[in-house]
Amino acid sequence: MFPYSRAYAILLRVKLIVNLKLQPTKEQAFALRSTLIVANQACNWISQRAWETQSFRQYHLHKLSYRMARATFDLSAQMVVRCIAKVTDAYKLDKKRARTFRKYGAISYDERIISFKADSVSLWTAGGRCAIPFVCGEYQRKLLPNRRGEVDLIYRKGEFYLNAVCELDEPEVHPAPDILGVDFGVINIVTDSDGQTFSGAELERTRQKYSVRRQTLQRKASAQRRGGKRPRSVRRLCKRLSGREANFKRHENHCISKQLVGKAQDSTRGLAIEDLTHIRKRTRFRRPQRSRMSSWSFAQLRQFLTYKARLAGVPLTLVDPRDTSRTCSACGHCAKENRKSQSEFVCVSCGHSLNADFNAAINIRGRAVVNLLQVSEQRQAA
Repeated sequence: MFPYSRAYAILLRVKLIVNLKLQPTKEQAFALRSTLIVANQACNWISQRAWETQSFRQYHLHKLSYRMARATFDLSAQMVVRCIAKVTDAYKLDKKRARTFRKYGAISYDERIISFKADSVSLWTAGGRCAIPFVCGEYQRKLLPNRRGEVDLIYRKGEFYLNAVCELDEPEVHPAPDILGVDFGVINIVTDSDGQTFSGAELERTRQKYSVRRQTLQRKASAQRRGGKRPRSVRRLCKRLSGREANFKRHENHCISKQLVGKAQDSTRGLAIEDLTHIRKRTRFRRPQRSRMSSWSFAQLRQFLTYKARLAGVPLTLVDPRDTSRTCSACGHCAKENRKSQSEFVCVSCGHSLNADFNAAINIRGRAVVNLLQVSEQRQAA
């Protein structure tokens, strides 16, 4: 059996975000919008006070602005506290400029001003306390009893959502008898060391479709401006189309990561992936490739793989990606000439021929096995 890193043996808690869609009446929707407007106005006012006095700690900012904010904006005591906390968190990023907040920016609720029931939520609004029904999937509903901390109210494209943080116990990870190597790519999004491939053709078609639509709409908007008109209809259409490409990518990455983790779990294997951190900074692309590479969502796929593996108790290993596509998986010879094309790999030393992505996935698996064996030897020596 291959050993696993000590970091995976520690029992941790996994944090997941559960998204709930609210279904308010017209009166409740008006109250929610009013709450967002007033709360963000209060945040802007508090932020200006913090900037003028250079007081960015929550304790000092609370003493400085709490009473006047309550009297000025007619907010509940706890909502003012949450506004002060939002301003404080914003200045934790940096204190180089005054922070401002959008009209419908998200606001946080805690246990004092929100409570959950079976199919509804009771929360404070500018129009009083409201009981608003929500909808979610069965998977999300099972996670709700594990809710912890604050809940964010979000207003997006005319709909209201609640984002709740749920904490789950991470299952104990047992030693894996083998490793499943995973190679990330653009033509093929994923290729594993078993030879299974997840093509990126549909993803590329979707990217090109929305890219053409955006260019067409931008040309129409420019033509309307030159004619002295305001391109309102074009802006509305752009707003309606925004996020669809990202949603499609997210859905694909969820499906791929779920299949890979399920495959590793069913075969009692661990997962090994490349550590592609900062790859765009150290890699140059030709001009025709830049649009496609900039839309490559490998970081999101890695994030999904990581948390799904933790929830399933599957050990995940990161390996150095250097020369995995140039090294022969049969004899170990590394040369640039081995990679004949994007899909073709032919070793100039032993003549071994294989699909290039499949060859890289086998090399990733091999490196993960070596790393784990080295860890085992170090632990035994200690």
